[in-house]
Formats: sequence, structure tokens, C-alpha cells
Amino acid sequence: MLEDMNRELSFYPEIDFLVKDAGGQSDKQVTQIQELINQHVDLLIVSPNAARPITPIVEKAYQQGIPVIILDRRTASDQYMAYVGADNVEVGRTAGTYANTLLHGIGNVVEIGESPGSSADIDRHRGFMEAINSHPGIRLVTKLEGDWDKRSFVKELTQLLTSQPTIQLIFAQNDRTALKAHVICQKLGLTKRVKIIGVDGLPGKNEGIDLVERGILKATVLYPTGGKEAIRTALAILKKQAFKRENRLPTTLIDSSNVRITKLQNDKVTEQQADIEKQIQRIDDLNQTYTSQKNTLYFILGSLIIAILLGAWALYLFRTKQGAYRLLEKQNHEIREQKDEIERVSQQARLATEEKLRFYSYISHEFNTPLSLILTPTEDLLSKKNVSPYDLRSSLSLVQKNAYRLLRLVDQMLDLRKSDAGKQRLQTAEQDVVAFVREIIQDFRRKADKQRIDLQLITNLPSQPLWFDAEKLDKVLFNLLSNGFKYTPKGGLIHVRLDRLDSQIRIQVQDNGQGMTTDEQAHAFDLFYSGTKSFNLAKGIGLALSMEFIQLHRGDISVESVRDKGTTFTILLPLGNQHLAVEEMAGSASRNTLFQDHLVAEAATEEEPAKPVSRSAKEAATLLIIEDNDDLRTYLTTCLGKEFDIVAESTGEQGWQRALEIVPDLIISDVMLSGQEAGPMDGLELTQRIKTDLRTSHIPVVLLTANGQMENRIEGTRAGADVYLTKPFNTTHLLETLRTTLANRQKWQQRFASDFSPQANNREEKRFLNELTSLIEQNLTDPAFGVEKLSREMGLSRVQLYRKVQALLNMNAMDYLTEIRLKRAKFLLKETNKPMSEIADETGFNSAAYFTTFFKQHTKKTPSEYRKSPVGA
Repeated sequence: MLEDMNRELSFYPEIDFLVKDAGGQSDKQVTQIQELINQHVDLLIVSPNAARPITPIVEKAYQQGIPVIILDRRTASDQYMAYVGADNVEVGRTAGTYANTLLHGIGNVVEIGESPGSSADIDRHRGFMEAINSHPGIRLVTKLEGDWDKRSFVKELTQLLTSQPTIQLIFAQNDRTALKAHVICQKLGLTKRVKIIGVDGLPGKNEGIDLVERGILKATVLYPTGGKEAIRTALAILKKQAFKRENRLPTTLIDSSNVRITKLQNDKVTEQQADIEKQIQRIDDLNQTYTSQKNTLYFILGSLIIAILLGAWALYLFRTKQGAYRLLEKQNHEIREQKDEIERVSQQARLATEEKLRFYSYISHEFNTPLSLILTPTEDLLSKKNVSPYDLRSSLSLVQKNAYRLLRLVDQMLDLRKSDAGKQRLQTAEQDVVAFVREIIQDFRRKADKQRIDLQLITNLPSQPLWFDAEKLDKVLFNLLSNGFKYTPKGGLIHVRLDRLDSQIRIQVQDNGQGMTTDEQAHAFDLFYSGTKSFNLAKGIGLALSMEFIQLHRGDISVESVRDKGTTFTILLPLGNQHLAVEEMAGSASRNTLFQDHLVAEAATEEEPAKPVSRSAKEAATLLIIEDNDDLRTYLTTCLGKEFDIVAESTGEQGWQRALEIVPDLIISDVMLSGQEAGPMDGLELTQRIKTDLRTSHIPVVLLTANGQMENRIEGTRAGADVYLTKPFNTTHLLETLRTTLANRQKWQQRFASDFSPQANNREEKRFLNELTSLIEQNLTDPAFGVEKLSREMGLSRVQLYRKVQALLNMNAMDYLTEIRLKRAKFLLKETNKPMSEIADETGFNSAAYFTTFFKQHTKKTPSEYRKSPVGA
């Protein structure tokens, strides 16, 4: 059946043919039909395994609008589109008629049925019975059930053939069952007596035609498969053509008389089908070749068209490439210029960002220093029960001075904020600029006298009217003069020149102070620039605001400076008021006296700091203070001078030189130090240098800073600082910290003095003591080896060696040398039997007699007595 279907469908390649085989199981066939319904097939061909189990699912498909063709076997319902199959009653009738012929009207017959309950089984049995009932001599002994080889009837048939030897014929409703019955008869030796008739008449080995030809079956009823007819009916339904609902297929009998010709016809059909399939394959190959060649042709034509188009495009490009090249070159040039400009702006932005970050990091330092000088004296006054008038006035003056300093910083920052927001406005009035400048210089007169600075106003103009904002010009000149005093040494000069140049007034502030480098001069008015120096907030804001205020006056300010020779600031202001707007000429001619009060307070406190009382090293420890702020340095000197010998320096480089010179017991240093003539060195660099140098590594270092964040503390600890204090600090806490640090140092001294095997937590101290001890032991036999030679070998001066050993061991270098010699002598006396003269030579004594005298002076025993004394005595 399937071969017939595929053979017929070979003429219709557009049809998709799905096949499902239930293997003779009705439940599985129901499930498979449901799957096909779910796939929404266009037509369903069903060959029922059994009539009743399949009927509901076939009706469901039909009711959902799917055309259903029932093939071979019927269902128990008429709900289908068409039926294709042979008349099974006629099949049974044909078999019964032929059975009568074989038995000549008399004999016993056994029937082996199809699947129980199937329409084929029922109809074939009915037709068979109709045929044999018309011949009374033929009797059906029994009907056995078969089910396509699934149901075994071997036992029943064997027993039946054995018990009833009169059985002469077996009618099997399919050829496979007939073959199985032949095998049973062959085993019982009944092949000659029992004749077998089958149904199907299929070609192929062990099928009906082959079995008849071989004599196994007497005959087989040809049962057409209906595959071809089912496909033709299905195509007619799908194409909406006329079709027959009931398609009855003719049947015939195949026996020895026509089996050969039937087989030849089937073989011929099979051969023709093979030829047809070969032709179809050949046609497919030719179609594929045609398609390939057609595609190749299309590709060649397409490629040719593309080549023509590309050629035309190439010609167009060739004609326009010169212009395109010129345009591209121009664009590349513009892109390079833009790239360079972007890189330049990016570099400027990066530098500006770095300078801003540096600026804001120094704000805390600038504010903490005056806050320290306000809070610390205030706390000292509050902690004292009795305060002398001098201490009270001195402390309050210091508080007032630094309060004014804070106020000026805040005022400058507010002015800067107004400038950034574009809210600075001129409030000018016409007034005498000569008298105005002379008044400002007079405010600085006392400060100049204190510092012995030559301060002069040099001008040939008795008076000069000028439109200007008194408050803003006052701040500009105050800033320039303050910077002059800051960087001009005592005994220097600050000259202010005022003259008229055509339609402008020129004001110059000249000093012979520290001066600027070329880079500092180029960025003097940049707000966030610090150069190689530590940043100064007041100077950075002051000069930037000065530039802003002068530009508001439509004037100009510039600077000329030579390093170590001096600096000159030049201000140019236009005469008249044509350059001013109406709203800018409604100001007051009065000055703000805030800064004048500040100068009075500052000058009042600028007295020479009281020098601490000099003490010997045994009375007080030597304390080196390194602080660039004059007020804080003076205050620390005054507060700590009652307990320590104070040495104070203002720069890191000067502090380092003084540390090498005096080798102090303690060092207090600010973290941010402004370098001057000797070059910049901050407190962290100074601490690191102190802790890595053999001459100073033992000195405790206390760092003062405005940066109290943990990362800054970690950085200070890494540099080697023993203590890290933040501003503002408490004086009592500072004193207790210094005392505790010195006490810990004395404990180390005692430990080192008790055990001459050098031990130290500090790597440099340990290395120093190891080198010192090793050098003494190497020269122990030399009587002339003393402190002078020891200091030269160590690379230190005699004073530095004395202070270093005294700080570490609480004894001088000569005492340490003596102790090592005695220790060596004691070892030789106890552990060896060497004579006294040899021991004296090994420990650096000129004679045994001197060795005996020296040993008795220090141990209260002679060498002989010590050797005889028990261990530990």
C-alpha cells in the first residue's frame, strides 16, 4: 500500500506526505491521528487497525473540517469523505467458492481470522460462510483468531489438527497467517493432506504470489492495496474535483493457473517503476543542472552589470579625485588643527584641575594656622588661675591679629566668589590718588620701622585727581605691600612710585626681596598656581583679585622680577571717566579701615620673642622647632621655652642644617614648610631625611599639620614621624606628648646601656650601634684608639658622636669604649687560662700593671681575684 502511494506521489513532488505507523496498536493509532489533527493537515488518510476504537477520533477530524479518506478497512461510522478498499465480503465469498472447488464439495475447513473486531475480519468471514453454506458437504470446524502475527494461534491449531485428522483445508484471512499455518502443518507432516488458501496476493518474497508459485498455498485472493486509488481520490478532493465517495476495488483469485503471469506482470510493473524513478532522478538532475546554469548565467549577467557600473563609478572617481584629494587634505589640516587645539585645551583643563585641587587642599592649612594661634592662647588663658597683665595683653593681641587675618582671608574669598559670579561692580568717585596712596603707605610705617625696611613714596605730583573705587584700590595696594614685606628681608627697601604717563596714572610697588623665577612670574596672577613653592592662599587670592579689580577699572597690572634681586608690580589706570558707566560713578571716597586696624594689631605683636633661658643638657632637653609661620613659631618658643632649650628655624633646609649642628633631643616641625633661599623642603621630606641619616636617626620627630585625615597620618607615619598632631592643638597635650616621648627615649637608653649587644626598633639606630660596636671591637687591641679616632672612622664630628651615643646609651662614647674593654677582659679571665699580660694586650692596655689597676678601679677586684671568684659573683 505504501509503495503504491509513493509510486503515485512521485508524479506530484509538491505534495508533502507524512506517514505514521501504529504497529497494529489501536491506542497508538488514535494518538497519532490526534497529532496530525494538531498539525492542521490538509487531508487525512486512515487505514483503521480496528473499527470501533478508531471511529471517535476519525469523526473528530471530520467534524473539524479535515477531509478523511478511509482506506482498506472501515470504521463504525459513515462520517468520512471517501472510502477506498476492496469488498471484503466478496473476498470471503471468492475464497469459499475456491475451497468448494478444491474439496469437490465435501470436506472439513478451519478459518483463521484477521484482527478481532475489524471490518475486514467480519466481512471476510461473512462472505466465506455464504459461499460454503451453499454446499452442505463442506463444514467449518472452527474459526481461530489471528492478529497480524501478534496473536498466537499455534497451540490451538496444532491441537486441532492433531485431534481431528479429517480437516482438509485452512482458510487464512491473510497470507502471513497462511504461511504460519503451513509451518505448523509441515511440523505435523500434513502438508499433502491440508490445503491452505490465503488473502492479499502481494508480490515479494514469502508474500502471497511467491507462496502460490512455490506450492505452499493452493491459492490467494488478490486483495488490492488501494494505495494508488487513495492518492488519486485525495488529489481530487484537494483540487476540488469530482470524486467517488465509495471506491470498491476488484478482487481476483491467484492459483497455479495464473500465478506465473501475475508474477511477471508485477515484476514488469516493478521494473517500470524503477525506470520511472530513474527517469525522475534524471529529470531532477537535469533540473538541478538547469537551475545551476541559470543561476550562473544570472550571476555572470549581474557581475557584468556591476562591472559596468563600477567602471562608470571608477571613471567618475578618477575625474573627481583631484578635487577630493584637495578637499581631504584641507579637512585633514583642519582636523589636525582641531586635534592640537583640543589637546591644548585638555592640557590646560588638566593643569587647571590639578591647581584647583592643590588650592583647596591648602585652604585648611591656611585657616588652621591662625585658628591655632587663636584657640591655643585662649585655652592657655582659660586654664590658668592667675594671668599676668603682660601675658594677657600679649595673648589677646595675638588672638586679635589672627582674627583679622582670618577675616581678611574670608573677605578675599567672598570677593573671589563675586568675581567668579560676575557680580563685582565698581563704585568710583573722583579723588586725589596721591593722598590716597600716601595714607596707605603711612599705615605700613610702623611695620617698616620694626623690620628696618626703607618704605618710601616717590612722586613729583603734589596731587592728582582720579576716578577709582577706593575700597578695591585699597585692597590691591594692601596686597602688593603685604607681599613686599613678606618676601623682603630686614634692612631691605620697598619703594612706591606714582607718576603720570599721557592719559594714564602709573603706580609701581618695588622691593629688593626674594624675587620670582621666570615660571612664577608668568603665572603670578593665576589663582591656583603655586609653582615650586608650597601654596600660599593669601598670596594666591590676593594677586588674582588685584588683577580682577584693576581690570574692572579698565586698567592693567603687570610684574617684573629677577630671582634674588627683587620684584616690581606696575599698575596703569586711565584718567577721566569716559570709560566708566553711569552706575559705576556713584561710589564713596572713603577707605575701609579694616586692614589698617589689622596692621595696628599686627605691629603691636611684632616684638622680639623672648629668648628662652639657656640650660645645660642635664637640666633641660634641646628642642628644635621648625615652623614657617612667624607667629606660631614665636608662640611655641614662648610656651615651650620654660621647659626646654629652644632652637627655632623657619624653613626645612635651615632646620636640617641646625639638626646636624646641635643634634637636638626633640624636633617639632610643621608639615607644610615654604622654602626660601635654601630651597623647598616640607616636613615629610625633612622627617624622612632625619630618620635615614645615622647622625640624626635617633631623634624623635613630632609633626604638626592642618591635614588630619587618615591618609595624611599614614603618610606621616611612613616618613618616620614619632607623633602626628593636628592643628589647632592643645598646649598641655603638646607638652605631655613631648615629655612622654623623651621618657620613652630614656627607657631605650637604659636598655641599651644594660646590654651592649645593640638592639633597636629603628633600623638606622641598630645599624649605627652595630657599626660603632664592631669598630670598637676591631680596634680593641690598640691602646691609642680613642674617641677622636672613633669619630673619624664613624664619619661624625666629636660633638655629633657624643650626642648620638649619649641619646642612645645614656653614656658618652669613652664610657662605652671602657665598658666593652672590661666586658672582654672579664670573658677572657673566666673562659681562658691566658696570662695577665696577654689579656692586657688583647684589651688595649700598655702593661699588665696598668690593666690590673684599671680593672680594680672599675670592679673593686683584681683580675686574679675575679678569675678565682665563682661565676656570677
